[in-house]
Amino acid sequence: MVNQGLYSFDGEKHVALGLIGKKIGLTQIFLKEGQMVSVTVIQAGPCCVVQKKTTERDGYTALQLGFGSKKPKKVSKPLQGHFKAAGSKAFAVLQEVRIADVETYQVGQDITLSMFKVGDKVKISGISKGKGFAGVMKRWNFKGGAKTHGSMFHRAPGSIGASADPSRVLKGRRMPGHLGAEKVTVKNIEVIEIREKENLMLLKGAVPGARNSILTVYPQ
Repeated sequence: MVNQGLYSFDGEKHVALGLIGKKIGLTQIFLKEGQMVSVTVIQAGPCCVVQKKTTERDGYTALQLGFGSKKPKKVSKPLQGHFKAAGSKAFAVLQEVRIADVETYQVGQDITLSMFKVGDKVKISGISKGKGFAGVMKRWNFKGGAKTHGSMFHRAPGSIGASADPSRVLKGRRMPGHLGAEKVTVKNIEVIEIREKENLMLLKGAVPGARNSILTVYPQ
């Protein structure tokens, strides 16, 4: 599995526990009614509770979840001790999920797909596809200039200044720059099918991220 970064933190406060997963890709299936739908296949869990964060000790409540296996020799010694204290194997991804009640969960407990069922609406958080440096037409959907009658202005951003007053470019001006590779959250995604034995869930439509990227699935 591609390591998407050993530590990641979701700053949003969620009242329900989320599940870390990996985006496998998109496909299509037929429902019982004969309708064909596009689905995204996600390998969700199992996630192990590596650490519990409490208000008394850490100032907030959260669970640190581990997902994906990793060879112990490829983990730093401090992390080896961290995993040993939790009585777990080495994980490729560690992520904190903020929840209100951490007492109902135990260190070493596995969180599986059993927390979801078909028909549920879920919220997906992930890193969108990075598309590199992009111009204003691709990044901000600018119309562009005329293509005929001798026009020499096609895909350029145009004027960005404000003459003598205020003699500067205003903050927030839409300009060319880095597109994608940002935290994106999509809501109201329907669960079409769950395959617990394979740790797979099929979600209706597209979700953020490229293949093999790390996602977090939250119930709504």
